[in-house]
Amino acid sequence: MPTDEQPLSATETVQDLILDSSDFEEFLNELARFSAHQVAGLGDDALCGITLLRDRKAATIGWSSDSAREVDEIQYSLSQGPCLTAAQEEREIHVPDLHEEERWGPEYASAVASYGLRSVLSLPFNLQGDAKAALNLYSDVPHKFDERATAKARGYTREISQALRLAVRFSLHTDSAANLRATLESRTIIDIAIGIVMAQNRCSQEAAIRILTEASSNSNTKLRDIAKSLVDSVGGSGTRTFYQEPGIRKPEQSA
Repeated sequence: MPTDEQPLSATETVQDLILDSSDFEEFLNELARFSAHQVAGLGDDALCGITLLRDRKAATIGWSSDSAREVDEIQYSLSQGPCLTAAQEEREIHVPDLHEEERWGPEYASAVASYGLRSVLSLPFNLQGDAKAALNLYSDVPHKFDERATAKARGYTREISQALRLAVRFSLHTDSAANLRATLESRTIIDIAIGIVMAQNRCSQEAAIRILTEASSNSNTKLRDIAKSLVDSVGGSGTRTFYQEPGIRKPEQSA
Protein backbone atom coordinates (compact mmCIF):
# COMPACT_ATOMS: atom_id res chain seq x y z
CA MET A 1 0.00 0.00 0.00
CA PRO A 2 1.32 3.47 -0.88
CA THR A 3 2.11 5.67 2.10
CA ASP A 4 2.23 9.45 2.52
CA GLU A 5 5.87 9.24 1.44
CA GLN A 6 4.88 7.26 -1.66
CA PRO A 7 2.08 9.11 -3.47
CA LEU A 8 -0.07 7.30 -5.99
CA SER A 9 1.11 7.33 -9.59
CA ALA A 10 -1.19 8.69 -12.30
CA THR A 11 -2.02 5.14 -13.39
CA GLU A 12 -2.89 4.08 -9.86
CA THR A 13 -5.03 7.17 -9.35
CA VAL A 14 -6.94 6.54 -12.59
CA GLN A 15 -7.48 2.91 -11.62
CA ASP A 16 -8.93 4.09 -8.30
CA LEU A 17 -11.21 6.48 -10.22
CA ILE A 18 -12.54 3.55 -12.24
CA LEU A 19 -13.23 1.53 -9.09
CA ASP A 20 -14.75 4.42 -7.13
CA SER A 21 -16.94 5.89 -9.88
CA SER A 22 -20.57 4.79 -10.06
CA ASP A 23 -20.68 4.87 -13.86
CA PHE A 24 -18.59 5.57 -16.95
CA GLU A 25 -19.69 9.22 -17.21
CA GLU A 26 -18.69 9.99 -13.63
CA PHE A 27 -15.30 8.35 -14.20
CA LEU A 28 -14.61 10.40 -17.33
CA ASN A 29 -15.55 13.69 -15.68
CA GLU A 30 -13.36 12.89 -12.69
CA LEU A 31 -10.57 11.92 -15.10
CA ALA A 32 -10.88 15.26 -16.91
CA ARG A 33 -10.70 17.20 -13.64
CA PHE A 34 -7.72 15.15 -12.48
CA SER A 35 -6.00 15.65 -15.85
CA ALA A 36 -6.48 19.42 -15.75
CA HIS A 37 -4.80 19.57 -12.35
CA GLN A 38 -2.14 16.93 -13.04
CA VAL A 39 -1.00 18.04 -16.49
CA ALA A 40 -1.74 21.71 -16.93
CA GLY A 41 -0.89 22.75 -13.40
CA LEU A 42 -3.49 25.49 -13.65
CA GLY A 43 -5.52 24.57 -10.57
CA ASP A 44 -9.27 25.05 -10.54
CA ASP A 45 -9.17 27.47 -13.50
CA ALA A 46 -7.92 24.81 -15.92
CA LEU A 47 -10.18 23.64 -18.73
CA CYS A 48 -9.86 20.04 -19.85
CA GLY A 49 -12.00 17.91 -22.15
CA ILE A 50 -11.70 14.36 -23.44
CA THR A 51 -12.81 13.85 -27.04
CA LEU A 52 -13.88 10.41 -28.27
CA LEU A 53 -14.24 9.53 -31.96
CA ARG A 54 -16.28 6.42 -32.71
CA ASP A 55 -18.34 5.41 -35.75
CA ARG A 56 -17.37 8.69 -37.43
CA LYS A 57 -18.96 10.70 -34.64
CA ALA A 58 -17.23 12.96 -32.14
CA ALA A 59 -18.25 13.89 -28.62
CA THR A 60 -16.73 15.24 -25.46
CA ILE A 61 -17.19 12.36 -23.05
CA GLY A 62 -15.44 13.91 -20.06
CA TRP A 63 -15.02 17.53 -19.03
CA SER A 64 -13.64 19.46 -16.09
CA SER A 65 -16.31 22.17 -16.44
CA ASP A 66 -19.23 23.16 -18.67
CA SER A 67 -16.99 25.67 -20.47
CA ALA A 68 -14.55 22.87 -21.34
CA ARG A 69 -17.36 20.88 -22.94
CA GLU A 70 -18.68 23.93 -24.80
CA VAL A 71 -15.35 24.90 -26.38
CA ASP A 72 -14.87 21.28 -27.49
CA GLU A 73 -18.34 21.30 -29.07
CA ILE A 74 -17.44 24.37 -31.13
CA GLN A 75 -15.00 22.16 -33.03
CA TYR A 76 -17.61 19.47 -33.66
CA SER A 77 -19.97 22.05 -35.16
CA LEU A 78 -17.20 23.35 -37.41
CA SER A 79 -15.98 19.79 -38.15
CA GLN A 80 -12.43 20.94 -37.52
CA GLY A 81 -10.13 22.06 -34.75
CA PRO A 82 -7.11 20.93 -32.73
CA CYS A 83 -8.79 18.17 -30.69
CA LEU A 84 -10.34 16.59 -33.80
CA THR A 85 -7.04 16.75 -35.65
CA ALA A 86 -5.18 15.28 -32.66
CA ALA A 87 -7.62 12.38 -32.33
CA GLN A 88 -8.06 11.66 -36.05
CA GLU A 89 -4.39 11.91 -37.01
CA GLU A 90 -3.07 10.68 -33.64
CA ARG A 91 -0.58 13.50 -33.24
CA GLU A 92 -0.01 16.41 -30.87
CA ILE A 93 -1.54 19.77 -31.76
CA HIS A 94 -0.35 22.98 -30.09
CA VAL A 95 -1.98 26.40 -30.42
CA PRO A 96 0.36 28.90 -28.71
CA ASP A 97 -1.99 31.87 -29.13
CA LEU A 98 -5.54 31.81 -30.50
CA HIS A 99 -5.21 35.47 -31.50
CA GLU A 100 -2.59 34.40 -34.03
CA GLU A 101 -4.14 31.06 -35.09
CA GLU A 102 -5.33 30.56 -38.69
CA ARG A 103 -5.14 26.79 -39.32
CA TRP A 104 -8.87 26.16 -38.85
CA GLY A 105 -10.17 29.48 -40.10
CA PRO A 106 -11.11 32.63 -38.18
CA GLU A 107 -14.42 31.17 -37.00
CA TYR A 108 -12.77 28.61 -34.72
CA ALA A 109 -10.20 30.93 -33.16
CA SER A 110 -12.74 33.71 -32.62
CA ALA A 111 -15.35 31.43 -31.05
CA VAL A 112 -12.93 29.80 -28.58
CA ALA A 113 -11.27 33.12 -27.76
CA SER A 114 -14.71 34.46 -26.78
CA TYR A 115 -14.38 32.28 -23.66
CA GLY A 116 -11.30 34.25 -22.65
CA LEU A 117 -8.98 31.43 -23.74
CA ARG A 118 -5.65 31.99 -25.47
CA SER A 119 -3.77 28.68 -25.83
CA VAL A 120 -4.68 25.06 -26.56
CA LEU A 121 -2.86 21.74 -26.34
CA SER A 122 -4.41 18.51 -27.67
CA LEU A 123 -2.75 15.11 -27.32
CA PRO A 124 -3.97 11.74 -28.62
CA PHE A 125 -4.59 8.71 -26.43
CA ASN A 126 -3.47 5.30 -27.66
CA LEU A 127 -6.69 3.25 -27.60
CA GLN A 128 -5.50 0.61 -30.12
CA GLY A 129 -8.90 0.02 -31.70
CA ASP A 130 -11.61 1.59 -33.81
CA ALA A 131 -12.19 4.34 -31.25
CA LYS A 132 -9.83 7.30 -31.02
CA ALA A 133 -9.53 9.90 -28.30
CA ALA A 134 -7.66 13.06 -27.36
CA LEU A 135 -6.99 15.07 -24.22
CA ASN A 136 -7.73 18.76 -24.74
CA LEU A 137 -6.18 21.40 -22.47
CA TYR A 138 -7.09 25.09 -22.56
CA SER A 139 -5.52 28.10 -20.84
CA ASP A 140 -6.35 31.79 -20.63
CA VAL A 141 -2.60 32.49 -20.84
CA PRO A 142 -0.91 32.67 -24.28
CA HIS A 143 2.08 30.32 -24.77
CA LYS A 144 1.12 28.47 -21.59
CA PHE A 145 2.10 25.05 -22.91
CA ASP A 146 5.86 25.33 -23.30
CA GLU A 147 8.21 22.39 -23.97
CA ARG A 148 8.25 21.36 -20.33
CA ALA A 149 4.44 21.39 -20.01
CA THR A 150 4.03 19.55 -23.31
CA ALA A 151 6.50 16.84 -22.29
CA LYS A 152 4.63 16.39 -19.01
CA ALA A 153 1.31 16.14 -20.83
CA ARG A 154 2.76 13.67 -23.33
CA GLY A 155 4.01 11.40 -20.58
CA TYR A 156 0.71 11.62 -18.73
CA THR A 157 -1.46 10.66 -21.71
CA ARG A 158 0.88 7.76 -22.48
CA GLU A 159 0.69 6.61 -18.87
CA ILE A 160 -3.10 6.56 -18.61
CA SER A 161 -3.94 5.43 -22.15
CA GLN A 162 -4.25 1.79 -21.12
CA ALA A 163 -6.64 2.59 -18.27
CA LEU A 164 -8.79 4.73 -20.56
CA ARG A 165 -8.70 2.04 -23.26
CA LEU A 166 -9.98 -0.55 -20.82
CA ALA A 167 -12.67 1.80 -19.51
CA VAL A 168 -13.93 2.60 -23.02
CA ARG A 169 -14.06 -1.08 -24.01
CA PHE A 170 -15.79 -2.05 -20.79
CA SER A 171 -18.39 0.70 -21.19
CA LEU A 172 -19.43 -0.66 -24.57
CA HIS A 173 -20.52 -3.89 -22.86
CA THR A 174 -22.53 -2.33 -20.05
CA ASP A 175 -25.65 -0.24 -19.70
CA SER A 176 -23.55 2.93 -19.75
CA ALA A 177 -22.78 2.16 -23.41
CA ALA A 178 -26.27 3.33 -24.29
CA ASN A 179 -25.58 6.68 -22.66
CA LEU A 180 -22.27 6.98 -24.49
CA ARG A 181 -23.86 6.22 -27.86
CA ALA A 182 -26.64 8.73 -27.17
CA THR A 183 -24.02 11.39 -26.45
CA LEU A 184 -22.20 10.61 -29.68
CA GLU A 185 -25.43 10.75 -31.69
CA SER A 186 -26.94 13.86 -30.12
CA ARG A 187 -26.84 17.19 -31.93
CA THR A 188 -25.35 20.09 -30.03
CA ILE A 189 -27.22 23.35 -29.51
CA ILE A 190 -24.77 25.01 -31.90
CA ASP A 191 -25.63 22.51 -34.67
CA ILE A 192 -29.31 23.32 -34.25
CA ALA A 193 -28.66 27.08 -34.35
CA ILE A 194 -26.63 26.68 -37.55
CA GLY A 195 -29.57 24.88 -39.15
CA ILE A 196 -31.96 27.65 -38.07
CA VAL A 197 -29.74 30.37 -39.56
CA MET A 198 -29.40 28.38 -42.79
CA ALA A 199 -33.20 28.15 -43.04
CA GLN A 200 -33.78 31.79 -42.14
CA ASN A 201 -31.20 33.14 -44.58
CA ARG A 202 -31.36 30.37 -47.19
CA CYS A 203 -27.57 30.23 -46.99
CA SER A 204 -24.84 27.59 -46.79
CA GLN A 205 -23.57 25.98 -43.60
CA GLU A 206 -20.32 27.94 -43.92
CA ALA A 207 -22.22 31.23 -44.18
CA ALA A 208 -24.41 30.30 -41.21
CA ILE A 209 -21.34 29.55 -39.08
CA ARG A 210 -19.84 32.89 -40.09
CA ILE A 211 -23.06 34.72 -39.15
CA LEU A 212 -23.16 33.14 -35.68
CA THR A 213 -19.47 33.64 -34.94
CA GLU A 214 -19.67 37.29 -36.04
CA ALA A 215 -22.72 37.79 -33.81
CA SER A 216 -20.76 36.21 -30.95
CA SER A 217 -17.73 38.42 -31.56
CA ASN A 218 -19.69 41.64 -32.05
CA SER A 219 -21.76 41.15 -28.90
CA ASN A 220 -18.86 39.74 -26.83
CA THR A 221 -21.07 36.72 -26.07
CA LYS A 222 -20.11 33.05 -26.01
CA LEU A 223 -21.06 31.21 -29.18
CA ARG A 224 -23.07 28.63 -27.23
CA ASP A 225 -25.07 31.41 -25.53
CA ILE A 226 -25.79 33.00 -28.91
CA ALA A 227 -26.92 29.60 -30.22
CA LYS A 228 -29.11 28.89 -27.17
CA SER A 229 -30.73 32.33 -27.44
CA LEU A 230 -31.61 31.69 -31.07
CA VAL A 231 -32.93 28.17 -30.46
CA ASP A 232 -34.99 29.34 -27.46
CA SER A 233 -36.47 32.24 -29.43
CA VAL A 234 -37.56 29.98 -32.27
CA GLY A 235 -38.94 27.29 -29.97
CA GLY A 236 -40.71 29.65 -27.58
CA SER A 237 -43.26 32.41 -27.90
CA GLY A 238 -40.97 35.32 -27.03
CA THR A 239 -39.41 37.90 -29.33
CA ARG A 240 -37.74 36.20 -32.26
CA THR A 241 -33.99 36.55 -32.59
CA PHE A 242 -32.84 36.82 -36.20
CA TYR A 243 -29.23 36.71 -37.37
CA GLN A 244 -28.51 37.45 -40.98
CA GLU A 245 -25.52 37.96 -43.20
CA PRO A 246 -24.90 41.49 -44.56
CA GLY A 247 -26.62 41.88 -47.90
CA ILE A 248 -29.28 39.25 -47.19
CA ARG A 249 -32.77 40.65 -46.95
CA LYS A 250 -34.77 39.50 -43.94
CA PRO A 251 -37.74 37.31 -44.98
CA GLU A 252 -41.18 38.81 -44.57
CA GLN A 253 -42.87 37.80 -41.34
CA SER A 254 -46.43 36.58 -41.71
CA ALA A 255 -49.06 38.39 -39.74
